[in-house]
Amino acid sequence: MNYRIGVDLGGTKICAGLVDESYKIIDKKQIKTGAERDSDLILADLADLCRDLCTANGLELSAVEGIGIAIPGAVVPETGVVVYSCNLPTFKFLAVTEELKKLTGVPRIEIANDANAAALGEAVAGAAKGTRSSVMITLGTGVGGGVILDGRILTGINGAAAELGHTVVKTDGELCSCGRRGCFEVYSSATALKRMTREAITRAISLRIDTEMINAVNGDPDNADTRVAFDCAKKGDAEAKKIVDEYIKNLACGLTNMINTFQPEVLSIGGGICGEGDYLLKPLLPIIEHEQYTRDFGVRTQIKIAELGNEAGIIGAAALV
Repeated sequence: MNYRIGVDLGGTKICAGLVDESYKIIDKKQIKTGAERDSDLILADLADLCRDLCTANGLELSAVEGIGIAIPGAVVPETGVVVYSCNLPTFKFLAVTEELKKLTGVPRIEIANDANAAALGEAVAGAAKGTRSSVMITLGTGVGGGVILDGRILTGINGAAAELGHTVVKTDGELCSCGRRGCFEVYSSATALKRMTREAITRAISLRIDTEMINAVNGDPDNADTRVAFDCAKKGDAEAKKIVDEYIKNLACGLTNMINTFQPEVLSIGGGICGEGDYLLKPLLPIIEHEQYTRDFGVRTQIKIAELGNEAGIIGAAALV
Protein backbone atom coordinates (compact mmCIF):
# COMPACT_ATOMS: atom_id res chain seq x y z
CA MET A 1 0.00 0.00 0.00
CA ASN A 2 1.28 3.45 -0.93
CA TYR A 3 0.51 6.38 1.35
CA ARG A 4 0.46 10.14 0.98
CA ILE A 5 0.11 12.84 3.60
CA GLY A 6 -2.46 15.58 3.19
CA VAL A 7 -2.11 18.70 5.33
CA ASP A 8 -4.72 21.39 5.91
CA LEU A 9 -2.73 24.38 7.13
CA GLY A 10 -5.07 26.94 8.67
CA GLY A 11 -4.73 30.04 10.77
CA THR A 12 -5.92 28.22 13.91
CA LYS A 13 -4.74 24.64 13.47
CA ILE A 14 -2.66 22.35 11.28
CA CYS A 15 -4.37 19.05 10.43
CA ALA A 16 -2.42 16.22 8.81
CA GLY A 17 -3.85 12.96 7.52
CA LEU A 18 -2.26 9.74 6.31
CA VAL A 19 -4.17 8.89 3.14
CA ASP A 20 -4.15 5.62 1.21
CA GLU A 21 -4.49 4.95 -2.53
CA SER A 22 -8.29 5.02 -2.39
CA TYR A 23 -8.25 8.44 -0.69
CA LYS A 24 -9.28 7.04 2.68
CA ILE A 25 -7.82 8.77 5.73
CA ILE A 26 -6.05 6.09 7.78
CA ASP A 27 -5.15 8.36 10.67
CA LYS A 28 -4.89 12.07 11.36
CA LYS A 29 -3.32 14.41 13.88
CA GLN A 30 -3.55 18.13 14.53
CA ILE A 31 -1.74 20.86 16.40
CA LYS A 32 -2.28 24.57 16.97
CA THR A 33 -0.78 26.79 14.28
CA GLY A 34 0.36 29.80 16.25
CA ALA A 35 -0.14 31.85 13.10
CA GLU A 36 1.52 34.97 14.48
CA ARG A 37 4.88 33.15 14.71
CA ASP A 38 7.68 33.21 12.14
CA SER A 39 7.03 31.01 9.14
CA ASP A 40 10.09 28.85 9.81
CA LEU A 41 8.68 27.81 13.20
CA ILE A 42 5.29 26.95 11.68
CA LEU A 43 6.88 24.89 8.91
CA ALA A 44 9.12 23.09 11.40
CA ASP A 45 6.03 22.14 13.43
CA LEU A 46 4.28 20.99 10.26
CA ALA A 47 7.21 18.75 9.38
CA ASP A 48 7.27 17.30 12.91
CA LEU A 49 3.53 16.66 12.74
CA CYS A 50 3.95 14.67 9.53
CA ARG A 51 6.82 12.73 11.07
CA ASP A 52 4.80 11.96 14.22
CA LEU A 53 1.84 10.83 12.10
CA CYS A 54 4.03 8.35 10.26
CA THR A 55 5.69 7.09 13.43
CA ALA A 56 2.28 6.46 15.01
CA ASN A 57 1.45 4.24 12.05
CA GLY A 58 4.72 2.33 11.87
CA LEU A 59 6.11 4.24 8.89
CA GLU A 60 9.16 6.29 8.12
CA LEU A 61 8.37 9.74 6.74
CA SER A 62 10.63 8.96 3.79
CA ALA A 63 8.33 6.06 2.88
CA VAL A 64 5.37 8.25 1.84
CA GLU A 65 4.85 9.14 -1.82
CA GLY A 66 4.70 12.80 -0.99
CA ILE A 67 3.07 15.54 1.04
CA GLY A 68 0.33 17.83 -0.22
CA ILE A 69 -0.57 21.01 1.62
CA ALA A 70 -3.74 23.10 1.45
CA ILE A 71 -2.99 26.72 2.34
CA PRO A 72 -5.33 29.73 2.58
CA GLY A 73 -4.37 32.63 0.34
CA ALA A 74 -2.60 33.28 -2.94
CA VAL A 75 -0.57 30.21 -3.88
CA VAL A 76 1.51 29.46 -6.98
CA PRO A 77 1.56 25.63 -7.22
CA GLU A 78 4.10 25.54 -10.06
CA THR A 79 6.77 27.27 -7.99
CA GLY A 80 5.65 26.13 -4.54
CA VAL A 81 5.46 29.73 -3.34
CA VAL A 82 2.82 31.27 -1.07
CA VAL A 83 2.53 34.89 -2.18
CA TYR A 84 0.21 36.03 0.58
CA SER A 85 -2.11 34.59 3.21
CA CYS A 86 -4.33 36.75 5.40
CA ASN A 87 -4.57 33.89 7.94
CA LEU A 88 -0.80 33.34 8.02
CA PRO A 89 0.73 36.83 8.17
CA THR A 90 4.37 35.65 8.04
CA PHE A 91 3.78 33.67 4.82
CA LYS A 92 4.75 36.30 2.25
CA PHE A 93 6.53 35.22 -0.93
CA LEU A 94 7.50 32.12 0.99
CA ALA A 95 9.03 29.12 -0.84
CA VAL A 96 7.05 26.53 1.13
CA THR A 97 7.85 23.42 -0.91
CA GLU A 98 11.57 24.18 -0.99
CA GLU A 99 11.71 24.65 2.78
CA LEU A 100 9.66 21.55 3.55
CA LYS A 101 11.78 19.34 1.32
CA LYS A 102 14.73 20.32 3.50
CA LEU A 103 12.82 19.79 6.75
CA THR A 104 11.26 16.43 5.85
CA GLY A 105 13.58 14.84 3.33
CA VAL A 106 10.50 14.07 1.22
CA PRO A 107 11.26 14.95 -2.43
CA ARG A 108 7.62 15.36 -3.52
CA ILE A 109 5.88 18.33 -1.89
CA GLU A 110 2.86 20.00 -3.52
CA ILE A 111 0.78 22.99 -2.43
CA ALA A 112 -2.57 24.46 -3.40
CA ASN A 113 -5.02 27.08 -2.22
CA ASP A 114 -7.22 25.53 0.48
CA ALA A 115 -10.50 26.04 -1.41
CA ASN A 116 -8.98 24.48 -4.53
CA ALA A 117 -7.74 21.53 -2.50
CA ALA A 118 -11.19 21.03 -0.99
CA ALA A 119 -12.72 21.06 -4.49
CA LEU A 120 -10.20 18.43 -5.57
CA GLY A 121 -11.06 16.35 -2.51
CA GLU A 122 -14.76 16.35 -3.42
CA ALA A 123 -13.80 15.46 -7.01
CA VAL A 124 -11.76 12.39 -6.08
CA ALA A 125 -13.65 11.10 -3.06
CA GLY A 126 -16.80 13.12 -2.42
CA ALA A 127 -19.89 14.54 -4.09
CA ALA A 128 -18.18 14.83 -7.50
CA LYS A 129 -16.36 11.49 -7.43
CA GLY A 130 -16.13 9.95 -10.90
CA THR A 131 -16.43 13.26 -12.75
CA ARG A 132 -13.84 15.14 -14.81
CA SER A 133 -15.32 18.60 -14.28
CA SER A 134 -16.77 20.02 -11.08
CA VAL A 135 -17.12 23.17 -9.06
CA MET A 136 -17.25 23.41 -5.27
CA ILE A 137 -18.58 26.39 -3.35
CA THR A 138 -18.07 26.71 0.41
CA LEU A 139 -20.40 29.00 2.35
CA GLY A 140 -18.39 30.03 5.39
CA THR A 141 -16.96 33.28 6.74
CA GLY A 142 -16.60 34.12 3.06
CA VAL A 143 -17.49 32.20 -0.07
CA GLY A 144 -14.64 29.94 -1.14
CA GLY A 145 -14.52 28.16 -4.43
CA GLY A 146 -12.59 25.71 -6.52
CA VAL A 147 -12.91 24.58 -10.13
CA ILE A 148 -11.80 21.23 -11.50
CA LEU A 149 -11.59 21.01 -15.30
CA ASP A 150 -10.53 17.79 -17.04
CA GLY A 151 -9.40 16.43 -13.68
CA ARG A 152 -7.10 19.36 -12.89
CA ILE A 153 -7.42 22.40 -10.63
CA LEU A 154 -8.02 25.63 -12.52
CA THR A 155 -5.34 27.99 -11.20
CA GLY A 156 -4.95 30.68 -13.86
CA ILE A 157 -1.72 32.42 -14.78
CA ASN A 158 -0.96 33.46 -11.19
CA GLY A 159 -2.51 30.76 -9.03
CA ALA A 160 -5.42 33.03 -8.13
CA ALA A 161 -8.16 31.71 -10.42
CA ALA A 162 -11.59 30.61 -9.10
CA GLU A 163 -12.08 33.38 -6.55
CA LEU A 164 -15.75 32.68 -7.10
CA GLY A 165 -16.88 34.58 -4.02
CA HIS A 166 -15.62 37.78 -5.60
CA THR A 167 -17.81 37.71 -8.66
CA VAL A 168 -20.46 40.43 -8.51
CA VAL A 169 -24.15 39.58 -8.13
CA LYS A 170 -25.38 43.13 -7.36
CA THR A 171 -23.84 46.15 -9.08
CA ASP A 172 -23.03 48.92 -6.57
CA GLY A 173 -24.11 46.61 -3.74
CA GLU A 174 -22.66 46.12 -0.28
CA LEU A 175 -18.90 46.72 0.10
CA CYS A 176 -16.83 43.52 0.14
CA SER A 177 -13.55 42.99 1.99
CA CYS A 178 -11.85 42.68 -1.40
CA GLY A 179 -12.73 46.30 -2.22
CA ARG A 180 -15.47 45.63 -4.78
CA ARG A 181 -19.18 46.15 -4.21
CA GLY A 182 -21.89 43.56 -4.58
CA CYS A 183 -19.74 40.40 -4.42
CA PHE A 184 -21.35 36.98 -4.19
CA GLU A 185 -19.57 36.60 -0.84
CA VAL A 186 -21.32 39.64 0.64
CA TYR A 187 -24.75 38.11 -0.03
CA SER A 188 -24.30 34.35 0.29
CA SER A 189 -21.69 33.64 2.96
CA ALA A 190 -22.57 32.58 6.50
CA THR A 191 -21.38 36.03 7.53
CA ALA A 192 -23.91 37.57 5.14
CA LEU A 193 -26.77 35.51 6.55
CA LYS A 194 -25.88 36.58 10.09
CA ARG A 195 -25.70 40.22 9.00
CA MET A 196 -29.09 40.02 7.28
CA THR A 197 -30.63 38.37 10.35
CA ARG A 198 -29.22 40.94 12.78
CA GLU A 199 -30.36 43.83 10.62
CA ALA A 200 -33.87 42.37 10.41
CA ILE A 201 -34.07 41.87 14.17
CA THR A 202 -32.82 45.39 14.83
CA ARG A 203 -35.44 46.76 12.44
CA ALA A 204 -38.19 44.64 13.99
CA ILE A 205 -37.31 45.89 17.48
CA SER A 206 -37.32 49.54 16.39
CA LEU A 207 -40.63 49.18 14.52
CA ARG A 208 -42.15 46.88 17.16
CA ILE A 209 -42.75 44.14 14.61
CA ASP A 210 -43.73 40.83 16.21
CA THR A 211 -41.19 38.20 15.16
CA GLU A 212 -40.03 34.94 16.69
CA MET A 213 -36.44 35.94 15.92
CA ILE A 214 -36.43 38.51 18.75
CA ASN A 215 -37.22 35.77 21.27
CA ALA A 216 -34.67 33.45 19.68
CA VAL A 217 -31.85 35.91 20.41
CA ASN A 218 -33.19 37.05 23.81
CA GLY A 219 -33.77 40.53 22.44
CA ASP A 220 -30.13 41.05 21.42
CA PRO A 221 -29.47 41.06 17.64
CA ASP A 222 -25.79 40.31 18.23
CA ASN A 223 -26.77 36.85 19.46
CA ALA A 224 -28.03 35.89 16.00
CA ASP A 225 -26.17 33.11 14.19
CA THR A 226 -26.75 31.38 10.86
CA ARG A 227 -29.47 29.12 12.28
CA VAL A 228 -31.85 31.76 13.65
CA ALA A 229 -33.55 32.82 10.40
CA PHE A 230 -33.95 29.24 9.14
CA ASP A 231 -35.16 27.92 12.51
CA CYS A 232 -37.74 30.68 12.90
CA ALA A 233 -38.89 30.43 9.29
CA LYS A 234 -39.62 26.74 9.87
CA LYS A 235 -41.91 27.81 12.71
CA GLY A 236 -43.86 30.07 10.36
CA ASP A 237 -42.26 33.41 11.22
CA ALA A 238 -42.99 35.72 8.26
CA GLU A 239 -40.04 38.06 8.93
CA ALA A 240 -37.61 35.14 9.14
CA LYS A 241 -39.01 33.69 5.92
CA LYS A 242 -38.26 36.99 4.13
CA ILE A 243 -34.60 36.66 5.12
CA VAL A 244 -34.39 33.02 4.06
CA ASP A 245 -36.08 33.76 0.73
CA GLU A 246 -33.72 36.66 0.02
CA TYR A 247 -30.67 34.62 1.00
CA ILE A 248 -31.69 31.72 -1.24
CA LYS A 249 -32.42 34.07 -4.14
CA ASN A 250 -28.94 35.61 -3.85
CA LEU A 251 -27.34 32.17 -3.55
CA ALA A 252 -29.21 30.95 -6.62
CA CYS A 253 -27.94 33.92 -8.62
CA GLY A 254 -24.31 33.19 -7.79
CA LEU A 255 -24.59 29.44 -8.36
CA THR A 256 -26.33 29.98 -11.70
CA ASN A 257 -23.42 32.20 -12.73
CA MET A 258 -21.03 29.37 -11.88
CA ILE A 259 -23.04 26.87 -13.93
CA ASN A 260 -23.31 29.21 -16.91
CA THR A 261 -19.56 29.90 -16.79
CA PHE A 262 -18.13 26.41 -16.29
CA GLN A 263 -20.92 23.91 -17.11
CA PRO A 264 -19.53 21.37 -14.62
CA GLU A 265 -20.87 17.86 -14.27
CA VAL A 266 -21.41 18.50 -10.56
CA LEU A 267 -21.60 21.68 -8.48
CA SER A 268 -21.24 20.86 -4.79
CA ILE A 269 -22.06 23.20 -1.93
CA GLY A 270 -20.27 22.99 1.41
CA GLY A 271 -20.34 24.86 4.70
CA GLY A 272 -22.48 24.78 7.82
CA ILE A 273 -25.51 26.28 6.10
CA CYS A 274 -25.80 23.08 4.06
CA GLY A 275 -26.94 21.40 7.26
CA GLU A 276 -30.37 22.82 6.38
CA GLY A 277 -30.56 20.11 3.71
CA ASP A 278 -33.81 20.04 1.76
CA TYR A 279 -35.01 23.23 3.42
CA LEU A 280 -32.20 24.95 1.53
CA LEU A 281 -32.20 22.86 -1.65
CA LYS A 282 -35.93 22.56 -2.39
CA PRO A 283 -36.49 26.31 -2.95
CA LEU A 284 -32.98 26.81 -4.39
CA LEU A 285 -33.07 24.26 -7.22
CA PRO A 286 -36.18 25.54 -9.06
CA ILE A 287 -34.71 29.04 -9.25
CA ILE A 288 -31.47 27.74 -10.75
CA GLU A 289 -33.40 25.41 -13.07
CA HIS A 290 -35.36 28.37 -14.40
CA GLU A 291 -32.44 30.79 -14.72
CA GLN A 292 -29.59 28.64 -16.04
CA TYR A 293 -28.68 28.97 -19.69
CA THR A 294 -28.85 25.21 -20.23
CA ARG A 295 -32.37 24.78 -18.80
CA ASP A 296 -33.58 23.22 -22.09
CA PHE A 297 -30.54 20.97 -22.59
CA GLY A 298 -30.77 17.23 -22.03
CA VAL A 299 -27.61 17.20 -19.92
CA ARG A 300 -27.36 19.63 -17.03
CA THR A 301 -25.21 20.22 -13.97
CA GLN A 302 -26.10 18.22 -10.87
CA ILE A 303 -26.22 20.26 -7.67
CA LYS A 304 -25.22 18.34 -4.55
CA ILE A 305 -24.32 18.92 -0.93
CA ALA A 306 -20.58 18.39 -0.39
CA GLU A 307 -19.82 15.12 1.39
CA LEU A 308 -16.36 15.35 2.95
CA GLY A 309 -16.81 18.20 5.43
CA ASN A 310 -13.60 19.23 7.19
CA GLU A 311 -11.72 16.32 5.63
CA ALA A 312 -12.04 17.70 2.07
CA GLY A 313 -8.88 19.79 2.43
CA ILE A 314 -6.80 16.88 3.74
CA ILE A 315 -7.97 14.48 1.03
CA GLY A 316 -7.60 17.11 -1.70
CA ALA A 317 -4.11 18.00 -0.50
CA ALA A 318 -3.13 14.32 -0.62
CA ALA A 319 -4.56 14.09 -4.12
CA LEU A 320 -2.13 16.80 -5.25
CA VAL A 321 0.58 14.18 -4.95
